[in-house]
This record gives sequence, structure tokens and C-alpha cells, in this order.
Amino acid sequence: MQVEKFVSGHWEQQYQYKSFLPNLVNQSWEWLDPQINMLLEQAARALAELNALSLMVPDVDLFIRMHIAKEANTSSRIEGTQTQIDEALMEKEYIAPEKRDDWQEVQNYIESINVAIAELQKLPLSNRLLKNTHAILLSGVRGEAKNPGEFRTSQNWIGGSNLTNAIYIPPHPGQIADLMGDLEKFWHNDTIYVPDLVRIAISHYQFETIHPFLDGNGRIGRLLISLYLVDKKLLYKPALYLSDFFERNRSAYYDALTIVRNSNNLLHWINFFLTAVIETAASSKNTFMNIMALRQDVEHQILSLGKKAGNAKLLLMELYQRPLINVKQAAQFLGITHQAANTLIHQFVALSILTETTGFGRNRVFSFSKYIDLFMR
Repeated sequence: MQVEKFVSGHWEQQYQYKSFLPNLVNQSWEWLDPQINMLLEQAARALAELNALSLMVPDVDLFIRMHIAKEANTSSRIEGTQTQIDEALMEKEYIAPEKRDDWQEVQNYIESINVAIAELQKLPLSNRLLKNTHAILLSGVRGEAKNPGEFRTSQNWIGGSNLTNAIYIPPHPGQIADLMGDLEKFWHNDTIYVPDLVRIAISHYQFETIHPFLDGNGRIGRLLISLYLVDKKLLYKPALYLSDFFERNRSAYYDALTIVRNSNNLLHWINFFLTAVIETAASSKNTFMNIMALRQDVEHQILSLGKKAGNAKLLLMELYQRPLINVKQAAQFLGITHQAANTLIHQFVALSILTETTGFGRNRVFSFSKYIDLFMR
């Protein structure tokens, strides 16, 4: 299929509405526009540089956890949650009651990403994996009544209050199995020669067009991108998440997907997607470099603590994965007394490594804010 000649699908009359049936994508793809070749080369180079750097960073999995927390928060924010990244890192008891539903949705997304990445070690990317991930995403939150872990068996829609005034109505539920089966085959079809970055660009569009779940399609569809890159070994560590780019360019993101359905312009979407990969990979690479610079600086600072430098380094390693901490948590992690942990925490405050965030006399929370700020740029 030539990208420039792609026909996205057609509208089908249902009982009182029309739903969109996308054409299948499990086929070979080619294009005439040389801009795709240029962007594809740039994106592949940017990914390779990020991949190499992620393998060079000591204890990289500690920092990947913050990437995941940022992705979970940003992807959820696209769907309307109001939790900020510092709130996403807090324990539930510190979250205002009116924000706890949003906070739990982000926690579910963090867990769903972690479980899905772990599952890729023993399972290939599949609809089964996406369903398992979806079940975790919607567990115990506002979408728990919308068939967690199962493709939809009823009609959904995007925009508007009902089917009569919806902006977009995805395929009839009876067509979901065949469409998602075709998409899964596309991921693993070795008989066609399609670059992986083009394949996942098309796959993301197709997934969002199918909208196979009653809820959570945006988050699962964006996670699909990272899962595909890891599954195909384009990344050995899950260090690239496009939600930040999509959130900053939200209107352009939605428009690019809509243009494919309305005008058959798949070329525009592929260009937009590859640009997102290039910019996000460069941003993620800069974050890793800034992490290494910060790490060198703070590890030099804690040498001034003399005999306490050993525990200080252990606490620092914990802060890379839990940058908001209280004295009780520090004492439990280090296996020391509350008093000793309190003293060490305050020495970190004196060195400007930690700052107190609550202003309380008790139950205080301390933030490794210089580290958190690296993920908010």
C-alpha cells in the first residue's frame, strides 16, 4: 500500500447512527514523499543515541521509574486528571480527598506500565498483554464498571453527549475482534518490509481509530508505543514516552489523527509521529545527561558527612526512585533509628539536597526537588 493512496475506511449505517470501519493495516507500506525518509533517519538516530545512553547510565532502572511516573501523570492528564507529578509521587495520606480519585488513576497507570514491561520479558506484544494492562489501569477507579481487561461489546463514541451528537463513532463492537486481530498480526508480520517506527506510527493511529475498550483507549494506545519499541528491541530500557509531546501539542495530536479518518492523509500523521519521536528522544537524552551531572554533584556533597556518608549514599539511591520521603520511611529503608534518620535528613536539607515541603511541625515530607525538576522541563 502506498501511503499517499491510503483510504482510511468508510462509514457504516447502524440502527440510528453511522460508525466508522477502518481498513485493515496488515500489509506492506511504501511512500513517495522523501520527507518521511529524512524524518525516519533522524528518529532512528535519536532513538539509538537514547538507547546507548540509557545503557551507560549506572543504576538506570532507578531513573526509569521516574520516567514512568512522569508518563503516567502526563498521559492521564491528557484524559482530564488534575494530578501534578509531585502529587503523583506522594503517599495517598498526603493527597487532598478531592484529588484522590485522580491520584489513584495515575497510580494504576504506573502499575500497569511496570507490569506490562515486565510481561514483555516472557510474552510478545499482544492483545492479551494489552487486555491485562487495561484491567490494571481501570481497577478500582472511575472506569471500573467499563469492562476492565475486555474489548468492548457495546458502542462507544468520542465527543458529544451521545451517539446522535458525537464527534467520532468508532467501529461497531462486532468488528473489534477482527480489527484488533489484524493489528496484532501487523506487529509481528515478518513477510512485509516496513520500518518499525512507521509500523508503530500506523499502529497507534489504527488503535485509536478502533477504540477497542470502553474506557482508557488513549492511555493504552500511548503505552502501546513504548511497549512496541521495547518488544522490537529498538529500546532496551523503556526510556521513551511520547505523552509529554502529545500533551504539549494536544490539538495538533488530535487533529493529525482526525485528518487521517476524514481526509485519508496518513502521510501527515506519520510525519507528526516521527517528529514526536525525534524531539522526545532528544529531551529524554538531555534528562539522562542532567541526571548524571546532578548525581555527580550530590555524591560529592555527601562526602562531607564523613562516617555517615555510607548511609547517605544509600538514602540518595532511594531518593532516585522515591524523591519524596519522610523520616519514618528513611529510617525503615536504612534500618536505623528514627533519631538517626531525622539527623541525616536534616543534613541533606543543610546541603540543599532536600527541602521540606509541608511546613508542618510533624509528619513532614522532604523533596529531592532538584531531581524532580529534571522531569518537569
